[in-house]
Amino acid sequence: MRVFLILVALLWVTPTIGLLASSFRDPTDIAASGWWDVFSKPSQLTTESYSTLLGKEEITDSLLNTVYITVPATVLVVVIGAMAGYAFAWMDFKGRDWWFVAVVALLVVPIQIALIPLADLFGDLGIFGSVIGVVLFHVGFGLPFAIFLLRNFFAEIPRELLEAARLDGAGEVRLFATVIMPLGAPAIASLGIFQFLWVWNDMLVALIFSDSGSRPLTVALTEQTRQFSGNIETLAPGAFISMVIPLAVFFAFQRQFVSGVMAGAVK
Repeated sequence: MRVFLILVALLWVTPTIGLLASSFRDPTDIAASGWWDVFSKPSQLTTESYSTLLGKEEITDSLLNTVYITVPATVLVVVIGAMAGYAFAWMDFKGRDWWFVAVVALLVVPIQIALIPLADLFGDLGIFGSVIGVVLFHVGFGLPFAIFLLRNFFAEIPRELLEAARLDGAGEVRLFATVIMPLGAPAIASLGIFQFLWVWNDMLVALIFSDSGSRPLTVALTEQTRQFSGNIETLAPGAFISMVIPLAVFFAFQRQFVSGVMAGAVK
C-alpha cells in the first residue's frame, strides 16, 4: 500500500515537475527534447524566461491584482461566513431555519446565471471592470458554502461550553471571539484554503468583470497565449508562478486543512 501511494503521489506531481523544468529551459532546448533532459544536462537551466516574463509590466500588475482580489475575497467570506454560521447555529431569531434553507438552496445556483444581471448591476453602480466588482462577485457566491460549512461545524460545539461562558459574563461578541473562533479554527482554515484556491485560479469571473487595469494573472496569461501563440517558454514560467503561491498556502495550512476535513468524521 505504501509503494502504491508513493507511485500515485509521483504520478500527480510529475506534471508540476515538468512545468517547473520547462520554465527554466531555453526555447531551443524545449523544442529539441523533453523536460526530463534537464536531469542529464543541468546546464540547460536558465532564468531568462522568468526575467523576460517578469519584465513585462502587464504581468507584474496582474499578479498584484490577483492578490488584491484574492485576499479581500477570502477574508470577507471567512469573517462574514463565520458570523452568519454562529448566528444560524446558536442564536434564536424568527425564521432561522427557513433562512438557512434559503442559504443552502443558493449552493445549487450556477455562476453563469448571475453573470449578465450582475454585470448590469455593477455597471449601474460604476464598479464594473474594477477590482471591487470582482471581489464582490466572489464574496456573494462564496458565502452560501461558507455559511453552510461553518454552521454545521459550530453546531457540534457542546452547548454546555457556551452556557459556561455565558455564566462567566461573556456576551455574544466575546463568546464568538474567544470560544467559537478558536474552536472553529480547523473548519475556518479549510474554508479559507478552499476560497483562496477558488478565487486565485478563477478566470471566468475575472475575464468578464475585470478590465485592462484590474485583470488578474489568469487573464493576463490567457492574453499572452493569444499574443505568443504556443510559446511555452513564456507561458511555462507564468503558469508556475500562478501555481506556486496556492501550493505554498496549502502546504502552510495543511495541518489545519486536514483537521477541518476530518472534523465530524468521528465522534
